Amino acid sequence: MSDAPPFRRVLVANRGEIAVRVCRGLRELGVGSVAIYSEPDRDAVHRFAADTACAIGGTTAAESYLRIEAVLDAARASGAEAIHPGYGFLSENPRFARAVEEAGLVFIGPSAASMCKLGSKAGARELAVACGVPVVPGFDGELPDDAAWLVKAREVGFPLLIKSSAGGGGKGMRLVERESEFLDALAAGRREAKAAFGDDRMLIERRVFPARHVEIQLFGDRHGDVVSLHERECSVQRRHQKVLEEAPSPAVDAKLRAKMGEAAVRLAKAAGYRGAGTAEFLLDERGGFYFLEVNTRLQVEHPVTECVIGLDLVHLQLHVAAGRRLEDLLAGRDLTPRGWAIEARIYAEAPEQGFLPAAGRLTRVIEAEGPGIRVDSGVREGSEVSVHYDPLLAKLVVHAPDRATACKRLAHALRESVYLGIPTNVDFLRRVVEDPRFARGELRTDFLDRAPELVTPTGDATPSAVFVAAALAAVLGDGHVAADGSNGGEARGAASMFATLGGFRVFGGES
Repeated sequence: MSDAPPFRRVLVANRGEIAVRVCRGLRELGVGSVAIYSEPDRDAVHRFAADTACAIGGTTAAESYLRIEAVLDAARASGAEAIHPGYGFLSENPRFARAVEEAGLVFIGPSAASMCKLGSKAGARELAVACGVPVVPGFDGELPDDAAWLVKAREVGFPLLIKSSAGGGGKGMRLVERESEFLDALAAGRREAKAAFGDDRMLIERRVFPARHVEIQLFGDRHGDVVSLHERECSVQRRHQKVLEEAPSPAVDAKLRAKMGEAAVRLAKAAGYRGAGTAEFLLDERGGFYFLEVNTRLQVEHPVTECVIGLDLVHLQLHVAAGRRLEDLLAGRDLTPRGWAIEARIYAEAPEQGFLPAAGRLTRVIEAEGPGIRVDSGVREGSEVSVHYDPLLAKLVVHAPDRATACKRLAHALRESVYLGIPTNVDFLRRVVEDPRFARGELRTDFLDRAPELVTPTGDATPSAVFVAAALAAVLGDGHVAADGSNGGEARGAASMFATLGGFRVFGGES
């Protein structure tokens, strides 16, 4: 890639780990970075990861990171030439993309027109059909009343899925096993979609089951070129939210990879797509694939693709947004996947309490280190995790020569990862990675539904963080640990484990 910085200064319209990661990419290219922060994020890591930061006020996302004018005011005040939206918040909002360009700034992402074509599930489905991309049998049109919807549902066949036309993330989605459940599920889905997206239009699709969730990383430039950067496996999910992602997929060979990549590229070109995007598919047991949707942004799980193809996707986003051609940027590069990468999303949540999101102060943070280990984090020791935002703390990514080694490396890294003060899903992730079914690559979208014991384990489930905390207390004291687990040391002036670590708490067997 070119040594010339693509921009002088870029504002990152996000928070948490993705804002930190984008700031790192900007710094590596010699581009100045500007962060924005709300009141709860006054001391957040991403604020200090940038060269400069602008307060945008507010507490909730609606009062801060979702305020288009506030973000644009910060960009103007800081002298930014471009805005990187990260993922979430305004990243897939065509009004925001249009407003950025109307303000004379560069939006580091697709055009508003492309977002409108692909951002709606129904619109993307129509375009896929027109491009000859396989879709799940279903219906995405307008109907006069619920009785007509019930007729269509019978034509599609049960079981089926009801989905929101306007957005993703599982919002508004309902699995309907029987006809008698359909109308109630349709009403509930509409209410949830209206609350989440301000739009209660729905579509229905036949359920493809059993199936894997496999997605294709796309990249387009401003000159009409689009390339596939191959697949990611995202089948380990909970309530339609990804838990672990990997590249390549255990179920995709070179021939299938080429077919899926060609279909995704065809769709992206028809939409005039530029920047990073992802086409999501269901893959059945016979190797048939069916288009689901396009995410018109950089995905949370982009690091696994970076690991196996040796390409920095944030760097590529910046160069493409500045007008460079993909053929020049990728000239001489072999993009064949090399090795295996797996990502684990570390959340502040309590798995044994229904994955209830957690908030509070992180009193101790130890991140895994070593060859083939990468941590994209948005927190540090002392960070306050807010109730107002997504509880993602960090992404733990490993890269190894093969899948078996990657699984072992990830399990080891999870054992080394410590987040004290609030509950996290670290031990849950480790149990999943160490499960023989995961190790064998027996992945389906119902993987966790078929393995409830991974969520609430039986037997000795003492969280690893407790043992780490005890070891830390011993080191921070005089190194002597009594038989009862204490350091035996108050009389000698050594701090106890709990005094040393501040507000350490154990929640239901998870660190």
